[in-house]
Amino acid sequence: MPDHDDDASYDLLVVGSANADLVIGVERRPAPGETVLGSDLVTHPGGKGANQSVAAARLGARTALLARVGDDAHGRLLLESQRAAGADTVGVLVGGAPTGVALITVDPSGDNSIVVSPGANARLTPEDIRAAGSLLAASRVISTQLEIPIETVTEVVRTLPAATRFVLNPSPPAPLPPEVLAACDPLVVNEHEARYILGGSAAGPSDTPEDWARALLALGPRSVVITLGAEGALTADGVNSPTRVPSPKADAVDTTGAGDAFTAALAWRIGLGDDLPTAAAYAARVGAASVTRQGAQESYPTAEEVFPA
Repeated sequence: MPDHDDDASYDLLVVGSANADLVIGVERRPAPGETVLGSDLVTHPGGKGANQSVAAARLGARTALLARVGDDAHGRLLLESQRAAGADTVGVLVGGAPTGVALITVDPSGDNSIVVSPGANARLTPEDIRAAGSLLAASRVISTQLEIPIETVTEVVRTLPAATRFVLNPSPPAPLPPEVLAACDPLVVNEHEARYILGGSAAGPSDTPEDWARALLALGPRSVVITLGAEGALTADGVNSPTRVPSPKADAVDTTGAGDAFTAALAWRIGLGDDLPTAAAYAARVGAASVTRQGAQESYPTAEEVFPA
């Protein structure tokens, strides 16, 4: 790892969501008014913020999570998962609403239907960000997503320390204020999110990811990473030509949470001093490793598993 002379306490602070994923397997999803029987209910720790925090901590990053959970069993499950991975939970606020929940049905083909109750995630406020100023100041990189209120994400940008890098995965996609876009270094999107942000302006069926990257950069972010699934990723910073980064071949079992693992690894590595293509190549290996196991957080690899000695 590169040496650093700064005094950041954390390689990565993740500001985002924490959900309990309640999963039921079904032979087929019910039609309106229909009841179907399913498998036993399985509860997993999830949420994009909590996923990123666990993924980075598993890799060895000094990681903290700033999130809100309920004072309930689901909240305790999420806190335990963070601590087991080695993430600092000093920034996790408890109470104000029940823990967020994702209700997920999965059919035999692997297709799922998801309903999310944001719960406490929707109560993570700009005031909570301001109150955590010392946590933000102690972090080399801050990563967020859009499962928390957009005004809270905007407050992260407004209170961003000068030396701290900001990474955003706009998922689920929503309109982004110009000041948020301008802070992204990088903006991390998949094809669906890229097309949403571009609004069709430069994302026709014949356009390439290189075209999307240039169009996204024109909206203001300092750099862009577009994830391309099994094809890897593309990085662009407006200075160098867009760069394709391949993904290792992987026998995918479950892609749940793979994007969160990719973004977490990318954010950690750029904080260590990697350039964007190098960080994306590392992140692609982490994402590929995560899809070979069931689940989200439980599928995330350690650094030793990604790069065996």
